[in-house]
Amino acid sequence: MKIEPFGVEIWMNQFENQCEYNLAETCVASLTVAELLEMSVKNTDVLEDLMPMKLTYGFIEGSDRLRDAISTLYDNQTRDNIVVTHGAVGANALVHETIVEPGDHVISVRPTYQQHYSIPESYGATVDILQLRPENGFIPDLDEFAGMVRPETKLIAINNPNNPTGALMDAGFLERFIAIARNSQAYILCDEVYRGTAQNGDGFSPAMADLYERGISVASMSKTFSLAGLRLGWIVAAPEVLEAVSIHRDYNTISVGMLNDYFAALALESKDRILARSHRITRGNLQILDAWVQREAAISYIKPKAGTTALLKYDFDMPSRDFCIELLQATGVMFTPGSVMHMEGWLRIGYANSPDILKVGLEKVSGFLQHLHAKGIPPARAVRGGVI
Repeated sequence: MKIEPFGVEIWMNQFENQCEYNLAETCVASLTVAELLEMSVKNTDVLEDLMPMKLTYGFIEGSDRLRDAISTLYDNQTRDNIVVTHGAVGANALVHETIVEPGDHVISVRPTYQQHYSIPESYGATVDILQLRPENGFIPDLDEFAGMVRPETKLIAINNPNNPTGALMDAGFLERFIAIARNSQAYILCDEVYRGTAQNGDGFSPAMADLYERGISVASMSKTFSLAGLRLGWIVAAPEVLEAVSIHRDYNTISVGMLNDYFAALALESKDRILARSHRITRGNLQILDAWVQREAAISYIKPKAGTTALLKYDFDMPSRDFCIELLQATGVMFTPGSVMHMEGWLRIGYANSPDILKVGLEKVSGFLQHLHAKGIPPARAVRGGVI
């Protein structure tokens, strides 16, 4: 099986340990073990739980305690609708592996996480791309989508909130999207790793598994819950889907590890405290980013409604990879080039690190932009102000 190189992951692996100001990070600033225990209702007796724990394979599908905790994130799910995986990356891979066969028809949005079009392509599926455009706020065009759906469409892959744009499909829009998909009885895989980070209310957008009988929701502890180091995610779907997934999962997962399971359950049982922290960071930092974009004539964007990332349009005639490498070498600031997401001419910024890192990093980017102007690099397009 041949598969396209994973652009974002290759970029991150190559450069994230070389930067001083990581503005490519997509996780809300990671928690330390001490911070997690401080937020936990079990701070005083964690060691009493851990010391006698025998480190076996543990619970194959995830402990009842963990799956019960995950179910509290959804409106209509129980532990029987949940299976635990090695991160959302493992969950996505398992869903594609289970559902997609050679010759199938798959629809994926783009930009999105590359798994959702490169994996089905590698299995021999025909993948049609529903391009997300800034003039639509990076929300799918429903008429275009309806024209792409066929009677034989097998799977539709989206992510909500969207990575890298921060666009958010609300309940009403999702219902219209589902109504179109229902005509073909296609499964909808919704990568929801940024769910819980909306800029308003409790942060949670509707989950696909709650809205659609053939909906599959994927999420993890990495982004919203600041615990990427646990490498723990999950799939939420109808029991018959999970039964099919589990056949494949037995070949590549077995279990996720008892300590990962334990700490994930601990975190979700204290989710209100963790979410409050995540909202302070993402909502405060987006204000910082937005004010900076308004000041920079060479930068424009669609302001995110959720998530931890935004796409920045830059007004210089140079490839995004060259821009990012020169920026990193000159300032120590790391962005992600749009080229690794099939969005040349754009840059992805992650704004969920500490506010101090974001502020200092953006100041350094401003100096770099002045440097590019001084070098006389021509503009790539007409600038239309801070927000497209």
